[in-house]
Amino acid sequence: MVGSRVVSRRQTVADELNPETPDETPEEPIKQRKNGLYPGVSDELAESMKSGWADTELHGLEPIAQAEHTAARRAALSARFPGERLVIPAGNLKTRSNDTDYPFRASVEYAYLTGNLTEDGVLVLEPTTDGHKPTIYLLPRSDRENGEFWLNGQGELWVGRRHSLTEAGQLYGIPASDVRELAETLRAATGPVRVVRGYDAGIEAALTDKVTAERDEELRVFLSEARLVKDAFEAGELQKAVDSTVRGFEDVVKVLDKAEATSERYIEGTFFLRARVEGNDIGYGSICAAGPHACTLHWVRNDGPVRSGDLLLLDAGVETHTLYTADVTRTLPINGTYTEIQKQIYDAVYEAQEAGIAAVQPGAKYRDFHDAAQRVLAEKIVEWGLVEGPVERVLELGLQRRWTLHGTGHMLGMDVHDCAAARTETYVQGTLEPGMCLTVEPGLYFQADDLTVPEEYRGIGVRIEDDILVTEDGNRNLSAALPRRSDEVEAWMAALRS
Repeated sequence: MVGSRVVSRRQTVADELNPETPDETPEEPIKQRKNGLYPGVSDELAESMKSGWADTELHGLEPIAQAEHTAARRAALSARFPGERLVIPAGNLKTRSNDTDYPFRASVEYAYLTGNLTEDGVLVLEPTTDGHKPTIYLLPRSDRENGEFWLNGQGELWVGRRHSLTEAGQLYGIPASDVRELAETLRAATGPVRVVRGYDAGIEAALTDKVTAERDEELRVFLSEARLVKDAFEAGELQKAVDSTVRGFEDVVKVLDKAEATSERYIEGTFFLRARVEGNDIGYGSICAAGPHACTLHWVRNDGPVRSGDLLLLDAGVETHTLYTADVTRTLPINGTYTEIQKQIYDAVYEAQEAGIAAVQPGAKYRDFHDAAQRVLAEKIVEWGLVEGPVERVLELGLQRRWTLHGTGHMLGMDVHDCAAARTETYVQGTLEPGMCLTVEPGLYFQADDLTVPEEYRGIGVRIEDDILVTEDGNRNLSAALPRRSDEVEAWMAALRS
């Protein structure tokens, strides 16, 4: 990393190099890192940096692919809250350490309504007599006249070119304005206002006397429920995410010998490469759990050994450039062949998943797929003598949960656990509709220290997870390209390694 980065992202250098009222505002020295190598900027250098730059404005830009869909989403939002000003921020950069930031990811609500993914953006819907007028507030191009582009830590010389406000308007189909003027505009606003909280403290502060937590929560809930049914664009992006994820799983199988020589980190890094080459990122921390680590549901340390004869539980998903993520799990024999007991447990989970997927139908209750999968697993643990039956008793008391642990799936979309703010009656207690996308992921986990099961079970964890789109006449398994049945998994692995 270059060592002379100067001026924090929120600092302006306009007054320092070109104050508008020099008689009233004393010129301040340019603020730099405490141990920066340059103590200041000469007048001659400042003047040189103002000129000699080509015009790079882009003209005739086509709208982004989802612009038609984001417009429809804004129209639905407008209809739900007539006469109210609606404020949806993208969020700000977050410091990782000292002057380094985490990679920015726009808030789901903002990205869903605009398609824009840049930090500090804010969508405002101003009420009109017949709906709302949308404006997207963004940082404009870095100012070359006042030196911002090269002296500000988030200037374009440091972090890359931004779109001009004119360009942004063309791309997103929304008039664009300077976000640096928005806080003052909001402070002066009158009438009812709602804001999506938790992303931009400055915007929230400007509205502090105009909003209530209850009204703002209604906005958040509506936007969460709006995402329950995916449109055609979203379904296509989810398929792209899954297709890249399938290739990422293939990549991992091909390098399992290198993982055995190193650790689970090799698996993590291998999948991450695919995610960054074909998508925006991973959709969540990859779970690369070998051996008994597979019994830890969210094992993301990924620092353990990879041993022949053990199982690898790989739970990972590629996130597309539009922020839709896959969420797929396979439990693979590291040496390519399941042992007898591994196959017994794996096949039970496969049978449970088959029952769960079959229950995903339009008009079915959301929880039907969970109940179907749990019944199969309960039957298996009774059959194996791990718990006393009958099965109805086991399910009524939830005794199977010692080994099944988690729910059988969740909604999927721009968040890996999508639509989380939706009301219970529309989500868990709701009914499946065409366009909904959910995971079906039953599992059995026998902890290494579980003395209630035979020793040969201990340390074995199995989960199989696929991404299922509800269709008009049933469902479509978006991740069907990855084998699931145990014999097919073995054949697939052998072919990839040959």
